Amino acid sequence: MNEEGRRRRRGREDAGRGGADRGEAGRGARMGVGARLAEAREAAGLSVEELSRCTRVREALINAIERDDFSLCGGDFYARGHVRNLSTFLGIDAEAMVHEFDQMHGGVPLPVRASGVFQAERPIKIRDRHALNWTMAMGVALVVVVVFGVVKTMGGDGDTTTAEVREISVPAPSPSTSIVKAPEPSRKEASLSKPGNGTVVFQVRAERSTRLTVRDAGGRRLFSGTLPAGKTSVWRAKNGVRVTFADAGAVSLLVNGKELGVPGRPGQSLKRFYGASAGSGR
Repeated sequence: MNEEGRRRRRGREDAGRGGADRGEAGRGARMGVGARLAEAREAAGLSVEELSRCTRVREALINAIERDDFSLCGGDFYARGHVRNLSTFLGIDAEAMVHEFDQMHGGVPLPVRASGVFQAERPIKIRDRHALNWTMAMGVALVVVVVFGVVKTMGGDGDTTTAEVREISVPAPSPSTSIVKAPEPSRKEASLSKPGNGTVVFQVRAERSTRLTVRDAGGRRLFSGTLPAGKTSVWRAKNGVRVTFADAGAVSLLVNGKELGVPGRPGQSLKRFYGASAGSGR
């Protein structure tokens, strides 16, 4: 009988412990996320202010979360972050707390695909870069042809060396318009073409280097020496000049503005006199 009594007593004790465990489990299951966080904070001996300073979560937000009011979190995404942050600091299983929060608020959210988030409202048409725009190509070709035609017309042929001269009418100048006179011939040109008082103007141009002697009608020497190729010299004398050419074909003459050309053959040595009215030397 004693043994039987002891077995009954042990059974009652086990049943009592099992009931206590079930009661504790039931009480934990009935507690919400906020109540469990509050209980853990109080067990750690922390005030709301101290927890806020340590976790950088506002005091008003902690008070609301402990009342299971997550409306101040700005959405479930941020609420999960606060629950995880507070649970980790207080030494509670953060993942279990987040899972319990999801169960209280409609379950675990479905994963979101990036293609669904970034899908454009309107389909984007991507043009083929390799496709040739024939309209643009024809437009460019037409512009090139027109420009080439204009340049060809204005520039003329490459072999053409003469320019077309057109007569244009010039309006009469107004009283306020200054009139520009054409340049008058220089005194040197006038003296070469129209000498006066029996003066002879004798001009020599050396086609190649040659020796030359020039004297006036009285025999006074005006020049004696070598005239280099390309050199042009002019002498003036009363009544005429006497010239001795070492190479008559090496010079060309202009007397009183009249072109006389070469006085003789290349290499020919000769003497000539050119008077005031002379058309040629003698």
